[in-house]
Amino acid sequence: MSYDNENVFAKILRSEMPAERVYEDENTLAFMDIMPRIDGHVLVIPKGPARNMLDATPEQLAACMATCQKLSHAVMKAFDASGVTLQQFNEIASGQDVFHLHYHILPRHDGVRLRRHTGEMEKPEILKGNADKIRAALG
Repeated sequence: MSYDNENVFAKILRSEMPAERVYEDENTLAFMDIMPRIDGHVLVIPKGPARNMLDATPEQLAACMATCQKLSHAVMKAFDASGVTLQQFNEIASGQDVFHLHYHILPRHDGVRLRRHTGEMEKPEILKGNADKIRAALG
């Protein structure tokens, strides 16, 4: 399968679609998931095209992992979390529905379950408030 330059994350990278951005460097972008499964749910993507980890370059994977680690520390601090879940899906059978490599970072608390993925979008002001907490934790 080939990379589709019209996927939603490619459009976010080109600023053709809005996103609540929380971190950016030369190789990666992190932004709030608009349908969060828990407060503080962040997505990390490479800036270059990659359908998923199966066709990503080793450099893209390394850059994403470094950003995932940085954002994991920040979301744990921002949301006083006791852990973090990192999720990544590859192809339809795995549950991937946006075909641009992305990692889900979810701050976790003992006994608190993730919300179901209902398809409902979070209010922009809530996403911004959560993003502000993460940006503050990044320093």
